[in-house]
Amino acid sequence: MYTTDNRMRCPCCGGNRFVEAYQSGYGALAGESVLLGATLYHTVCLECGLVVGSFVKNPEKLVKKCNRKYG
Repeated sequence: MYTTDNRMRCPCCGGNRFVEAYQSGYGALAGESVLLGATLYHTVCLECGLVVGSFVKNPEKLVKKCNRKYG
């Protein structure tokens, strides 16, 4: 999804046009983190390509996964 956000600026180039993208496949998170198996989304500046933010949708589900595995 492409967006122009006048409230947000890229710290590298000052741009305000961003796209939301996600990692998949071998880019998945690994290790002992509770984020294991979660899709990681990034907000990317369309001017310079800097990843200005990363997030996981529905983080409350991660706690449930962790409790099933370790609890």
